[in-house]
Amino acid sequence: MFHHDTRKSSLMAAVTLSELIFHSTVRSVRQGHGNAVYGLLINVFQTAAMLLVFYFVMTLIGMRGSALRGNYFLYMMTGISVFMAHTKTMGAVSSAGAATSQMQQHGPMTTAVSIASAALGALYLQVLTMAVLLYGYHVLVTPLTISQPVPAMGMVLMAWAYGVALGLVLLGLRPWAPRLVQILQAVYTRASMFASGKMFVANSLSYSLLQFFDWNPLFHIIDQVRGFTFINYNPHHTSWEYPVYVSLAVAMIGMMAEFYTRRRVSASWSAR
Repeated sequence: MFHHDTRKSSLMAAVTLSELIFHSTVRSVRQGHGNAVYGLLINVFQTAAMLLVFYFVMTLIGMRGSALRGNYFLYMMTGISVFMAHTKTMGAVSSAGAATSQMQQHGPMTTAVSIASAALGALYLQVLTMAVLLYGYHVLVTPLTISQPVPAMGMVLMAWAYGVALGLVLLGLRPWAPRLVQILQAVYTRASMFASGKMFVANSLSYSLLQFFDWNPLFHIIDQVRGFTFINYNPHHTSWEYPVYVSLAVAMIGMMAEFYTRRRVSASWSAR
């Protein structure tokens, strides 16, 4: 009946918010599997399976010889890991708790915390998966050398940020047309399997073919990652600025869509 509100300083509010995001991130990571180690292993096996499929496809169609001079495992990782980081983040953010979910009924919880925890949880799993695979190959097979590791990791974070931006747009649209959003997400993921350019490099494409991939920011990100990873590859047809501008624009649209939906969504919509 009686409640006394205490004013918090900016520092205490930031600490409380960080703690809430941390616990919500742990919950999002463990949501799929009760055992966190088992969830990580599942993610590692998924990425390893895609690497094997990528290897056999490239060998079967005779495109392995057109890859970059250098370690072929790194060539595959720069395509598969960036693609997985992007699509997994987009799926996690688009499925984050909506304004009518049960978790949002608790006082400290907000949609911003749900989005941040989903994005950070996806980033944690993907970076840890990359570290496990690269370290395992480095120890068990042959030592790996990355030309510029810090910029290369920066482009992985760029793929993650672009996934967050697209996930925000899908999250804002999901309450209005959940089935349509599911179809759009599936179509985009399937199209990015080829349009992301993880099976080839931009410098090997003719001008007419380059136009089919140049629109995709993920194509620029993967090509730039390979430029920072391999010392003998210099991207001539892609840039890191283009994904940054597109991600900022898409993120602004996504935040506006999420805000508009949050102000008008109703719990009765889930009964339709």
